[in-house]
Amino acid sequence: MNPLPELILASTSPYRRQLLERLRLPFRAIAPQVDEAHRSGEAAAERAARLALAKAEAVSAQYPGAVVIGSDQVALCEGVVLDKPGTAATAVAQLHRLSGRSAVFHSAVAVVHRNSARQDCFTHLTEVRFRTLSSGEIERYVAADAPLDCAGSFRSEALGSALFEAVLSDDPTGLVGLPLIRLASSLRVMGYALP
Repeated sequence: MNPLPELILASTSPYRRQLLERLRLPFRAIAPQVDEAHRSGEAAAERAARLALAKAEAVSAQYPGAVVIGSDQVALCEGVVLDKPGTAATAVAQLHRLSGRSAVFHSAVAVVHRNSARQDCFTHLTEVRFRTLSSGEIERYVAADAPLDCAGSFRSEALGSALFEAVLSDDPTGLVGLPLIRLASSLRVMGYALP
């Protein structure tokens, strides 16, 4: 019986790494060298899918025998893309925009095995409905959770859930950026043993 290919996560995200660890498969994480710039006229779902595949293909080119997982997430609120804020001031501004509104998170995943020319690409949608938030609540939240590296300026796996009215999704891990239900299915097809 041939051994399974090495599994690689094409990401530097600690959140995606923690999610993939839940599947209890050995893997390593490698940073993809991909330009993540916006393209004019590109829809949020298209951008997420393009970048997920680009990340997987960039690492797969270096490790063609491995199964490589690329992922990207784009958050959209009333037609405006919410990137990672980077600063507390930008996080506060994003949360003011989200207050009392909904945002849709497009979490795209690409699973690529170059040697067998197999790939599976999919996008998972999660809608988050935010409470109406006061300036004080927003400022306290940003100071407490420092969500500067999270699209939408919150950590759903931490205190960020206190900002929500509801989360609409068929996979709770999709909001964090790596939808495990569909990913597990894809990895089973690739030959990995999962429950």
